[in-house]
Order: sequence, then structure tokens, then C-alpha cells
Amino acid sequence: MNVMNDRKQHVINKAHQLFIDKGFQATSIQDILEYSGISKGTFYNYFSSKSELLIAIFKSLNKEIEKDRNEVLIGHNRSDIEIFIKQIEIQMNSNRKYKLISLFEEVFLSNDDTLKEFMKRTHFMQLRWTFNRFIDIFGEEKKPYLLDCAIMFMGILQLNLHYHFIEKECPVDISKVIRYSVNRITHLVEEVAAEGSQLRDPEILEKWLPEKSDLAFQKKLYSTILSLKKTLVHHKEQEKFMELLDFIQEELLHAKEPRKFLIQSAISALQENQEDTWQKELHKLERLIGDF
Repeated sequence: MNVMNDRKQHVINKAHQLFIDKGFQATSIQDILEYSGISKGTFYNYFSSKSELLIAIFKSLNKEIEKDRNEVLIGHNRSDIEIFIKQIEIQMNSNRKYKLISLFEEVFLSNDDTLKEFMKRTHFMQLRWTFNRFIDIFGEEKKPYLLDCAIMFMGILQLNLHYHFIEKECPVDISKVIRYSVNRITHLVEEVAAEGSQLRDPEILEKWLPEKSDLAFQKKLYSTILSLKKTLVHHKEQEKFMELLDFIQEELLHAKEPRKFLIQSAISALQENQEDTWQKELHKLERLIGDF
């Protein structure tokens, strides 16, 4: 990791600890500056606000959780329900380890629309992941019923875990809670499929998770960034440039209001690579962004 990203991650880690100890609302930017040992200028070079820092924390942790979940799949059949149970255990244990539930609750109690919008999108992304894993497990033929089942599963699991954590005497093991919830949903899937009972069409996910651009732009963006990444093989600053490209893609496709000044700053950093093939592809990306 390059020095800038290493320092930024350091601030993210320190702020996360402060938010756990003091709460998000009670932690000031000055607290973060003192605890992480950075200047105000450095802070605002990384984040435009405390809310953006909290979003960076969630993104960092979600990326780690996603990586751990994907590693469980390596060498295993995606339809194996035991692998799904292990993935859910990873998710729940990470939520507990990083105190994510308490941070979620602070977001929902805040008046910050940006934070609330981010959390809503995160919830829908978790729902989409569960829905897609259900397709892996239960098959395409049951797809019309699996969004309803994914919603029911998330509700069943959430409430079972809620009472698990407030149970002071003879608490049930978290793995048992997850397995119990998964077993309940397997019966529900068979039941609703046999009845042909559908409450929501899975296509509604496209409405709940709208993209910020049309399909043609998405395809061009994916293709251009992929071409740029291919030129980075064995490049000494591969990781730095990869992260900048990922940031640009995330900002253009998923940010409520893409921050053009940050995108332009990322483009400027990418221009440090003077290789002809890279520059040619980078010009394509600049033109594409200019048309956005």
C-alpha cells in the first residue's frame, strides 16, 4: 500500500475506534485529528466531512467482509448450503467484532441524508447478495419466489440474533441461531414455490438499486477501466493506480452526486504513468467522463 493510502487507512482505523468508544455524534473532527495524529489539512485532503469518513469506514469493513465471504467459496460448490451458513457466520461475527450494529443505529438516528442514503443502499446490496446466493442454492426455477424468501430470511435472522444478544442466562450459540434461521427458510422456499405464491417480482431490485448511468455508459466505463487495468500488470505502482480506477468507477456509478473535483484529482494522479498505451486508454476514460 502506498504511503497516502496507508495514512488514510490509519485515520479510518483510528476514527472507527473513536466512534466505538465515544459514539459517532459525540466524536468531533478535532478528536479524530488528535487521536490519529494528523493535521486538519490532511483530514480534509482525505475526507470532505465526518460523515464521509464514516462511510469510508463502512466501505472498508464491507470490502473486508466480502473478501472473507468469497474466500469461503473457493474450491466449493456454490449450491452447498453449508458454505452459505459459513458466509453468514463471517458476516455476523464481523458485525459484532467491529461494533457495526451500534454504528448503524447512530446513522438511523442522525439527520444526515447522505449517511441514510448510503445505509439504505448497503441494506439493499446485502439483500441482493442474499437473493443471488439463494438462486445458487435453490435453483433458477425458484427465482420468482427468492426475493420474498431473502427478505423473510433477513428478518428472521435479525430478530433471532437480537434476542440472542439480550439473553443473559443460557445464551444460545450464534452458529446455532444462524443454522436455525437457515433451516426455517429452506422449508419456506419449498412451501412458497409449491404454492406459486409471490409477493414481489425480483425485478424490483433494479428499482431499489438504481444505477447512476445508462447501460451503454456502464459498459463503456467497465471496458475502458478493464483495459487500463490490463496495462498495469507488473507496474511498480499497480496497487495505487488500481485503487484510483476503482474509486472513479464507484463514484460515477454509485455516488448520489459524483464529486467531479475528486474524480479530476484521481485522473491527474493517473497521468503520472507516462506509458504510451496507458495514456491512450486514459484519454478514452477522460472523454467518456466528459460525456457523462
